Amino acid sequence: MEYIIIAAVALFVAGLTFFSGFGLGTLLMPAFALFFPIEIAVAATAIVHFVNNIYKFILIGREGNLKIVIAFGIPAVIAAAGGAYLLDYVSQFENAYSYSLFQNEMSVTPVKFMIALLMIVFAIVELIPNFKNFKISHKWIPFGGLLSGFFGGLSGHQGALRTAFLIRAGLEKKEFIGTLVGCSLLIDVTRITIYGITFFKTDFNILDQSGLLGLLIVGSAAAFIGTTFGKYLLEKVTFKSIQYTVASMLFLLAIGLGMGVI
Repeated sequence: MEYIIIAAVALFVAGLTFFSGFGLGTLLMPAFALFFPIEIAVAATAIVHFVNNIYKFILIGREGNLKIVIAFGIPAVIAAAGGAYLLDYVSQFENAYSYSLFQNEMSVTPVKFMIALLMIVFAIVELIPNFKNFKISHKWIPFGGLLSGFFGGLSGHQGALRTAFLIRAGLEKKEFIGTLVGCSLLIDVTRITIYGITFFKTDFNILDQSGLLGLLIVGSAAAFIGTTFGKYLLEKVTFKSIQYTVASMLFLLAIGLGMGVI
């Protein structure tokens, strides 16, 4: 059953992230967490996410805008490192509130609540008609990198923030996707290195857990298929549909975070 769930989630979400930027880890990590402790789930998700981003970069990375990747990616990498290190400190804060849902204890941390509010703001902005023609000046791109990188390192949900910002940078569809993948790969290298070192210090054999290696292979393969299918759909999906997809995913993510489900 675990192989079916991991493969299905990786296949669907990888195809969607190829042109919406919605994070693969957002749904894949909870899927891994159904079968493994949370720290192992995070490490496993990070591996699949990183490998899949390398594959996406091979497919369309050359289409990216190098200047924007540098302007957005470098500040994002620095901020992601800061956010990742800050995560340990913030995680010590008590829950903002907790409640029971279907006999399960749900808790919302200050970080989750803050990110949920930010997601809602971005989603509302996406749906404002007059905002559709607005283009973000390139001088603000480094700030966008700092914002998405910091919260990415802090919460692990940087994909939607990154997409919501770069989709306004005035790029063509393929150029936008290639730029998005390039920035994502840079952030992945940073946060996975920090998370990985932390996990390995805790348990060097974290990747040798029973059945985990097989799930990593299945998850990565399914993500490859989803990504390939997403590249095919890229020729048929309009930019408007991408914007509405991003807005919808932002709302769903915000609700999940705000309720403590994610």
